[in-house]
Amino acid sequence: MTEARKVQQLFDLTGKKALITGGSRGLGLQMAHALGEAGAKVVISSRKSADLELAVQDLQAAGIDARWIAADAGKADDIQRLADETLERVGDVDIL
Repeated sequence: MTEARKVQQLFDLTGKKALITGGSRGLGLQMAHALGEAGAKVVISSRKSADLELAVQDLQAAGIDARWIAADAGKADDIQRLADETLERVGDVDIL
């Protein structure tokens, strides 16, 4: 019989990159924490820069590689800019 694997081993996201919209608070921020704790590099986005700055400080204090991009997901131009800037900053995204 094989030894049971730990949850961290099953969900190891080391080397993966995640883009999380609505990531400055609530469920989005919780998702950023969970993905980051599993090893993913996270990019969070929402409309308010000040909220994003605080959220990234919180994530980085937890040892998570995080950055932010302010964008309104309800605007096509902002969505395109978010995609372009994310690709420029971290490369291809594995988790959206």
